Amino acid sequence: MKKGDVIIFPTDTVYGIGARLLDHKAIKKIYKIKGRDFDKPIAVLCANIEQISEFAYVTDDIKKLAEAFWPGALTLILKTKYSYESETFEKTIGVRIPNHPLALELIRKNGPLKTTSVNKSGEAPLNDYEEIKAVYNKEVSAIYPNNEKILELASTVIDLTNGLEVIREGIITKKMIEDILR
Repeated sequence: MKKGDVIIFPTDTVYGIGARLLDHKAIKKIYKIKGRDFDKPIAVLCANIEQISEFAYVTDDIKKLAEAFWPGALTLILKTKYSYESETFEKTIGVRIPNHPLALELIRKNGPLKTTSVNKSGEAPLNDYEEIKAVYNKEVSAIYPNNEKILELASTVIDLTNGLEVIREGIITKKMIEDILR
């Protein structure tokens, strides 16, 4: 990926549209393509917990959840470190390690990727490669086909910045989270 590139790629949950973590121009392009409000945050996909710890605080509880559910369909909202916050003005960030070989390969090659589902804001995510190509081919630098199973279900989102709050329940339930944190 080059600076300014926006790509579409499969993850274990849904197809994602993403850009390098601090590529502000490309991230703005994602918002424009989706018709998404700039005040709605976009999560970051990482390859491992070490990448996450570069820009967010990783506690023992977060490590427990990582061991239990990552790679997988769990997004954790964490407090950002000052160095990241000072560049992005984001005090919190959603992070996830996807369970998909191509997604992980792209992240290892390019670093963490700011990623959201492939769809117009407020609409259902697109998961058909041909449909995605027809709609987005002229707007992105690359679209990667999928050779693995996709859950076609958004990840569970848990906010850990002030206790435990379920923002969106997916395949991983609140009870499963609570059982790990006991």
